[in-house]
Amino acid sequence: MIRSCWVLLLAATLAAILPAAPAAPVYVILWFDTEDYIDPAADDAALRIAADLTQLGVRATFKVVGEKARVLSSRGRSDVIHALARHSIGYHSNFHSLHPAPAEYLRRFGYLEGADEFQRREGPGALDLQRIFGRKPSCYGQPGSSWGPQSNLALRRMGIPVYLDEGEHVGLAGQPFWYGGLLYVFNLGPNQIRARLDAGPEDFAAYAAFDQAAARLRSSGGGLISIYYHPTEFVNAEFWDAVNFARGANPPRERWRPPRPRTKQDAERCYEVLRRYVQHMQSVEGVRFIAADDLPKLYRSPLPSPPDLKLIASHLTRSIVFLTAGDEAYSPADMLLALLHIPPAVIDGPTAPGATTWPAPDVDRRALLRAAEDAADFIRRNHRLPNQVFIGAETLSLADFTATLAASTQTSSDPVPLVRGRVAFEPYFAADPKKAFNWVIHPQDFAAPELLDLARLQGWTLKPARLAPSP
Repeated sequence: MIRSCWVLLLAATLAAILPAAPAAPVYVILWFDTEDYIDPAADDAALRIAADLTQLGVRATFKVVGEKARVLSSRGRSDVIHALARHSIGYHSNFHSLHPAPAEYLRRFGYLEGADEFQRREGPGALDLQRIFGRKPSCYGQPGSSWGPQSNLALRRMGIPVYLDEGEHVGLAGQPFWYGGLLYVFNLGPNQIRARLDAGPEDFAAYAAFDQAAARLRSSGGGLISIYYHPTEFVNAEFWDAVNFARGANPPRERWRPPRPRTKQDAERCYEVLRRYVQHMQSVEGVRFIAADDLPKLYRSPLPSPPDLKLIASHLTRSIVFLTAGDEAYSPADMLLALLHIPPAVIDGPTAPGATTWPAPDVDRRALLRAAEDAADFIRRNHRLPNQVFIGAETLSLADFTATLAASTQTSSDPVPLVRGRVAFEPYFAADPKKAFNWVIHPQDFAAPELLDLARLQGWTLKPARLAPSP
């Protein structure tokens, strides 16, 4: 009995003097697609929101369309520009809903040509944002659902490290992920929670959903909640682009018309909905607001530490998909680079599906090593994975080559048995090419299966983003 009391006393004493373990972080990123360049009332809405959030001590992310930035400048709205500049400035395409929208032109191109075309069309808007706001955009997000994987390569060239938006084209467990060398905040599912602007003076259901998500993330090691709005929806009862560019319409500028406005009283109610939602989130213990330019500092580098070669060889022989090991995450591309003795690097996936034409059930080990050297040289020169790998005049698909190379490190047999690679990352991508691109601005029945095919090829670069240790 005495011993039990002593143990309890010691435990209580240690609990009192030792610091408590830090709570798992729950981050909130609040972002606004700032896009309506037709209605001047949307300028005032952006100003009001930015000022309100600054007063609340919250730094948000305003993703600004290139034409919107140019219009703010031409209208002399330096007040709006300065208010937004106190927050993080992201990029939301050059013209947003003018046709062709990104998916409309990207579906006509392959991966490399599409990256060039995206940079040609969208690059000038990003430069205008940098000129008008005085700094490079912190992130990019597509207009509507007009997404394409070629943007990843173009955005890396443009020095934009974060993809921040919503969509169902690709996603990973409702949390950020690395894809195409970018940190993606995308397809967050139950961790994307809006307070509805038309639910009355407050949206208590959103408060409850937020509290549940925060508790769930805290209990699983921390994570991110994403919330988005558009300044125009605070002052307008319909979207500016839907009344002008729906279903492929492209009227000349002189025929553009403004959206139907809200009353001033209703607009004030909407601002108050947002203010109260933010104040509720601020009251939740452990919740921290962040902006897009904070994200790269909160997540571990996409260049992982060297993996255990036996572990990744065993993994790739069974399944070609990302691998998590301890605090690190490895994409299939990361693991293949390690097997090829290439230092960690940001590379793209293959640009087209390859085929296996090798006729035998096994491969001479020396021939496989020569093929590996050739594949490594291709990757170093082109900064992407090959579509297939040659063995003499025949080929192995990238998946079969990867699995066979992985298996060759686990056996000394010669010849090496040919292993068929099992690609297992495709379930993380949308399967319905019409539903994934369903947006009122796209033409009726618009579908882009070509873009989803390219997106799956880039699945070689997909892996979870891991939170860095809290400072």
